[in-house]
Amino acid sequence: MALIEITLPKTIAKALRLPESSPRRQQLKVLKKLLKKARFTEFGQHYRFDEIMLSKHPGKRFQQLVPSHDYNSIYKQWWHKTLEGKQDICWPGKIKYYALSSGTSESASKYIPITEDLLAGNRIVMIKQLFSLRHYNNIPFGNLRKGWLMLGGSTQLQKSQGYYAGDLSGITAKKVPFWFTPFYKPGKKIAKMTDWNDKLEEIVEEAPNWDISFVVGVPAWIQMCMEKIIERYKLKTIHDIWPNLSFFVHGGVSFEPYKKGFEQLLAKPLTYIETYLASEGFIAYQDRQAARGMKLSINDHIFFEFVPFDDENFDVEGNLMPNHKAFMIHEVEEGKNYAILLSTAAGAWRYLIGDTVRFTDAARGEIVITGRTKHFLSLVGEHLSVDNMNRALKKAAEELNVSIPEFTVAGIPHGTFFAHHWYVASDDKVDANLLREKVDEYLMELNDDYAVERKSALKEVFLDVLPEDRFMQFMASKGKVGGQHKFPRVLKGKMLEDWQAFLSS
Repeated sequence: MALIEITLPKTIAKALRLPESSPRRQQLKVLKKLLKKARFTEFGQHYRFDEIMLSKHPGKRFQQLVPSHDYNSIYKQWWHKTLEGKQDICWPGKIKYYALSSGTSESASKYIPITEDLLAGNRIVMIKQLFSLRHYNNIPFGNLRKGWLMLGGSTQLQKSQGYYAGDLSGITAKKVPFWFTPFYKPGKKIAKMTDWNDKLEEIVEEAPNWDISFVVGVPAWIQMCMEKIIERYKLKTIHDIWPNLSFFVHGGVSFEPYKKGFEQLLAKPLTYIETYLASEGFIAYQDRQAARGMKLSINDHIFFEFVPFDDENFDVEGNLMPNHKAFMIHEVEEGKNYAILLSTAAGAWRYLIGDTVRFTDAARGEIVITGRTKHFLSLVGEHLSVDNMNRALKKAAEELNVSIPEFTVAGIPHGTFFAHHWYVASDDKVDANLLREKVDEYLMELNDDYAVERKSALKEVFLDVLPEDRFMQFMASKGKVGGQHKFPRVLKGKMLEDWQAFLSS
């Protein structure tokens, strides 16, 4: 089998043979490994990591002694020191790389520390995901040795005093292991390009010279790339130029809104593999075909905690309440929404990543992403999650037989009460009023709180249909094109003001 023929470094091969054990035991092993590595840092000394390691119940003692952090709090207290060049703050050594993460909620641009330990852990998870393909049916394993088009940010990073900063996908591409180099496309030269449009043109130019089997990236940008290749070479489908294209590894947003338009570009089905790779680490991946969720990386380089996403633990703005409850992997329940706290091999400690998840299979540690702690609508108690929005819009689009790859929603005043305003992207002929009625109807079926408030303070729902390229133009106007940039599903504050100004210009 082609996959096994890859020769792996001994450290990675050893990690891949970790014995199976209970999720709780695996997670405590990870926690102890992280604490041991960081115990002599400023953070580790301040929060008595040695005492936690010696505790009979290290997980609980960790929760008692170490406070939870959002980006603002951990940056203000700790991470700013690493940007000033100080060593051994939250992780041993000096931080040389930072992932610039779009600050959709708290900060205009977040600097997330990236360490060699974190990148090594990410690579191990990536290889585990590859090995999990043995659980899939009808996989053309010979294609694994062909080209991998990874469409991410530029590897030309911003240089500052003592560190480099840029898109995580750019940092990862810059650190591609030697054994993967022969498969990696678009190659180092194109990957360094900072202008997204120029990079895309070079990829289109080189496309006939590559034999691509895997495409990896955010759905919107992969779709745009394939559309340009098809247009340039006057093809019927992308398989006319890449006949061995078999896999699409995607993440960042739900793929369902893109699927209809995406599959119009194909001559044969692809195997879709969902991943959950954030700036803070490789969190989860789909490890079996037709799985309802992604498997958490619980025995590698991340310790997880889960905070029920409810009124007892979060305020109306999506901020953690002072006395919130956090549960370990063996304490979670299926069907509930949780916000994730991460402790990682880069010095993130009990860090609120901002995503919410739901366990589809607690025993297997499988999750689906349901939204963001600050990307939900609850103007009057409707508690509308991104997952609700995705599912309602998918059902409405399927019923009306239209493709809607992008959307966003804003909560707005309406008289003395409130309304929701939807903006959806579609190049199909869409009856906006009928779509609005269908989305509203399905949301009331999916969400009891929404149904109640639609008869009360949530007085109206508005919906505008826009050409697909309007969404891309707005992202370009904000300097957020390519890589891991995604259109926000909920518009609030300055982003909503900018969007309204853009539409009126």
